[in-house]
Parts: sequence; structure tokens; C-alpha cells
Amino acid sequence: MTKKSLKGRLKESAAVLAPGVYDALSALLAQQAGFEALYLSGASIAYTRLGRSDVGLTTATEVVQTLSLITERVDLPIIVDADTGFGNALNTQRTVKDFERAGASMIQLEDQTFPKRCGHLAGKSVVSTAEMRGKLHAALDARRSSETLILARTDAIAVEGLDKALDRAEAYLACGVDALFIEAIKTPEDMRVVCERFASRVPLLANMVEGGQTPIESAQVLSDRGFKMVIFPGGTVRALIHNMQAYFKSLHQHQTTQAFRSQMLDFDGLNEVIETPQLLDLGRKYDA
Repeated sequence: MTKKSLKGRLKESAAVLAPGVYDALSALLAQQAGFEALYLSGASIAYTRLGRSDVGLTTATEVVQTLSLITERVDLPIIVDADTGFGNALNTQRTVKDFERAGASMIQLEDQTFPKRCGHLAGKSVVSTAEMRGKLHAALDARRSSETLILARTDAIAVEGLDKALDRAEAYLACGVDALFIEAIKTPEDMRVVCERFASRVPLLANMVEGGQTPIESAQVLSDRGFKMVIFPGGTVRALIHNMQAYFKSLHQHQTTQAFRSQMLDFDGLNEVIETPQLLDLGRKYDA
């Protein structure tokens, strides 16, 4: 499969809407739904693979394994959550090299201390601007292709306030990063301030978290504000949990899936979605 260029897509006027995914199946379904890009959420990997919160428990190896399975299955550009780089500047370099080899189109690095936590949880802390700049320079030196983009995220709003977060974003942009992500913006007015300062100079990412710190707006509205990427990183898992809870409740109550059949795919329906006939046809090509 030939992966489309996220770098090229970001030059267009409309923002890219990227749903959160956490494995090859969720990525395939998002591609089939018509999305142009995907967001591999570290939080969603923690939720689904570990059954745990987004508090820095996921490892770089687990993300790389997940990313590799996704890029083998779909051909969409993938923005990958690399947390803090999983350590210092040298760890960050290894992370970037591993993620790039696995097929990441954009690698997101944040300025939280380690272990980090979800950007919309209370109690975050951040490293110094100088330390983060060192990590970003290390990341930029580590990538092999200019098509592999580096996204700098700051979580400083919750710790130091909006003005200091903007100063950090300015310092990170000066390192030469390809995009900026100012996390947990609290009001539409603050969104306006962020976009007025940066939108004409660098692609900005807006993070939509249901029940989080930032007001939920549509990708179209956020695009009109000046954002170039809009992600709904955890929405997929929240929808999955809601529906799976209903399924398990029904199965436990009725002792059969019959009561839930109208909300499920049958055997053939599932195989159609995951393209089993095409896979079997490919196998027959190599029969003796």
C-alpha cells in the first residue's frame, strides 16, 4: 500500500479530521468510513491493551507493535502519540527512529514529566523548556525523512497558565518542529488567542476530549478558527465501552445473543468487513 502524504495534506485549507484508533481493526473501520488520517492514541492503547488509565504505563515497545500492525493493514497517514519520548533526549531519539520505521507520519512529543498522565487529568507537571527543546532537537535529528513530521505538544496551560504555554510553544517552534499542539485549551476565546498567534505560521492541532477541559467543537468550526488537525482520540474507545457494556448486560441477562442480534454483525457480515474473501482469493493465487 502507498501511504498518502500528511505533509502534503496539511497544505490544504480544510483541517484534517483524525479519529482515535488503538489497533488494526479500529484503523481499518476508520479507513472504510472515509477518514483521511488516523490518530494512534497512547491513552486508548492503555485503555484497551492494559485495561488501565493513561498515566504513563504504556511502553514504547507496545506502541511500536500496535503501530506496525496498523500500518500493515491500512494506508492512511497516522499521527502517533509518543508521550514524553519515553525518557530523555536519547530515549526520544530511539522512539522517533522506531516509530518512523513502523510507519508513523507524524510523531507527537509532549513536555510533561515522566510518568505522564492524560492531558485532561489534574495534577500534571512539566519539564523545563530547555529540556523539552533538547528532546525536540534530538527528535528532529533522528528522523530520516522530511515526510516524517514532528509535533510538539505543551501541557503547560494547566501548570503555568496560557501565557507561559504560548511562550513554550514559541520556543518549540523555534526548534524547527512541523506542528504545534497546545493541550487543554479551556475556552473559545483562548482558542482564538492561540490561533491568532500561530495559525498563519505552523499547523495547529486541536484535541477534542468528551468531558475534558476543552469545549467540543466540530472539525469545520475548528478549521475556520485556524486549526489544521482535529483529533477525537478517546471517542472511539468511549463508544466501544458504551456498546460493549450493553452487549455484556444483554448476554448476561438473556443467556444468549439473540436479544442483541439487531445491533451485531453476523458471521458473514464480519468477514465482509475484514475482507476475508479477498484474503482467501490471494491465498489461492499461491496454491500449487
